[in-house]
Amino acid sequence: MQTVIVTGSSGLIGSESAKHFAQGGLRVIGIDNDMRAQFFGPEASTKATRDELVKNLREYEHHEIDIRDADAIGSLFRKHRGKIRAVIHTAAQPSHDWAAREPQTDFTVNANGTLNLLEAARENCPESPFVFTSTNKVYGDTPNRLPLRELETRWEIEPNHEYAQGIPETMSIDATKHSLFGASKVAADVLVQEYGRYFGMPTGCFRGGCLTGPAHAGAELHGFLAYLMKCCVIGRPYRVFGYKGKQVRDNIHSFDLVETFAAFIEKPRVGEVYNMGGSRFCNCSMLEAISLCEEISGRRFTWQYEETNRIGDHIWWISDVRKFQSHYPQWKFRYGLREILEQIFNAMR
Repeated sequence: MQTVIVTGSSGLIGSESAKHFAQGGLRVIGIDNDMRAQFFGPEASTKATRDELVKNLREYEHHEIDIRDADAIGSLFRKHRGKIRAVIHTAAQPSHDWAAREPQTDFTVNANGTLNLLEAARENCPESPFVFTSTNKVYGDTPNRLPLRELETRWEIEPNHEYAQGIPETMSIDATKHSLFGASKVAADVLVQEYGRYFGMPTGCFRGGCLTGPAHAGAELHGFLAYLMKCCVIGRPYRVFGYKGKQVRDNIHSFDLVETFAAFIEKPRVGEVYNMGGSRFCNCSMLEAISLCEEISGRRFTWQYEETNRIGDHIWWISDVRKFQSHYPQWKFRYGLREILEQIFNAMR
């Protein structure tokens, strides 16, 4: 049976990928050692999602392997050699705040772990599509240099600007403050590109905006909409960091993102890069998200404002997804902002 290897398989995007491909008749080899609980505490643990996958997906096999363990990764790939249809790499340390606490852990997970997977793929399945969940943080704070206007509830780019439809892949990643997390993801991102361009492997970097959905184990340092709604539901105070709460994020549902992975795997390209987020279809500011959470939940929201913004944080980010759409015109967004938040609310309730 053809097999898809998914790292971070108990996380938001990994579990969505596991369900998608298992339901499509493929065997899924999941790799996840629940480091999210180590990063963000017990309430961010992905153990419940792992148990759900094991219970409900007949063709799912779980391995609690640390992607930094090159020998274990290599052994697993060799075991399935000749059957690997694709590799979907979603495992990561995902927070730029957390990265500053333990830079070595952040870098070895994000960069060295990715290198281990690329080498295992090159040795055992070099013809199989390799999908990497990268991040818009590879652009550092360069987006903050864009000409932005302050509106009532958000910052917005000038309507006649070349980036009015979103930020494209041509934006430079140089001469900017990335945060240490951004730097480790840049290293991984460039490695994935290079294994494509140098070795001719079908690799794709998907530079995500805010990735979201009802399966997200949101925490203060990672998981914007999920953690926001959690605070609203349980009455926990929420902190907004800088930019008057008008910073803008685009949000893409995990289902929609995994559909892009599937399109790429079906018709892969070599060393490709895509900005991938909610684009103009699905985006909001902090203030707008807070208002919508209150509306959906029927509860007043308690939040406090801190003037100091997070280091390297974006004031305005909207992804230009037109490059991907030109390569895969059959793909379309399915979930908008309200529907995403309603799903998160119902899952938490």
